[in-house]
Amino acid sequence: MEMNSSCCTPPGSGSATIVRPVPTVGGSFRLIDDSGAAVTERSYFGKYLIVFFGFTHCQIVCPPALARIDQALEELGELANSVRALYVTVDPERDTPEVLHAFLAARHPRITGLTGSAAEIESMKKAYHVHARRVDEPDGYRMPHSAFTFLMGPEGDYLKHFADTVDSKDIAAAVKAFQAVR
Repeated sequence: MEMNSSCCTPPGSGSATIVRPVPTVGGSFRLIDDSGAAVTERSYFGKYLIVFFGFTHCQIVCPPALARIDQALEELGELANSVRALYVTVDPERDTPEVLHAFLAARHPRITGLTGSAAEIESMKKAYHVHARRVDEPDGYRMPHSAFTFLMGPEGDYLKHFADTVDSKDIAAAVKAFQAVR
């Protein structure tokens, strides 16, 4: 009996090509930036994006992540002109454009805050595979969330993501490497 290599090659034999789907990260969105302007993914075409999801009341994950993004922009020097850093809230109930603007202007003026309706934020979280959920507590609530930083290309294409342990130099080096090949 003859085996057809396209359909019946035993697993692990090395002669079959396994095609795995590439996960999609990013995509269309319609949100409001921290100046109150409506923005979409097309608002940022032509720029590399450094995207981080968090919220202004976060005291553990977000402060070092935002500082790391600021430092990466600093390390890029003039190349930072081709980059936009976006801080997408996972807490649209508290993070209005005004709250985001005051928070970022005081601490991270090179980073643009994005917010929207709960449904719009959920849609963007889903597009980026970001987890965040509200946990009610006696004195309010908290929002545990994923802590990945995403690097997106000038046409909105996913390039790379970084774990929370990344160094700002690694983010800057990745931006430089992708800029060098385009």
